[in-house]
Amino acid sequence: MLQPIRKQKTGAKAAKGGNFVIVASTYNLRYVDAMLRAAQTEIRRAGGRANVVRVPGAYEIPVVAARVARTRQADGIICLGVILRGATTHAQHIGEAVSTALALIQIQHEVPVVHEVLLLENEQQARERCLDKKHNRGTEAAQTALAMAQVMSRLES
Repeated sequence: MLQPIRKQKTGAKAAKGGNFVIVASTYNLRYVDAMLRAAQTEIRRAGGRANVVRVPGAYEIPVVAARVARTRQADGIICLGVILRGATTHAQHIGEAVSTALALIQIQHEVPVVHEVLLLENEQQARERCLDKKHNRGTEAAQTALAMAQVMSRLES
């Protein structure tokens, strides 16, 4: 029987090391690159390693995440992308498809998949979530990946 998981701090101080793959879109590059740098910094600070795989856009992220998960190349996968809404519903469809796919990959392969493919209304929201050093979603994604790698390791023990 599984023991209850004790509540603990998240982030680099709570979880140490690990091997991660970051799948990052090149679309909306300025914002994604800022999240990527923040995620890499957080993982290095925790003593971990991160291999980066670049894809053209958000829609292409799940196929790479699935390959990484299936081949067990990482303790966790961090998915980074920015989708900005436009005049049509296209962005909504992309966001929903990516969210569904990443959830399925995580469940099917039992590998943590951190979803930071952001569906945003405008560039102001992108600046707030991607360029702000205090509340960068890349940092948060790395902290979540580190914590989940630790949880999964404890469950295997």
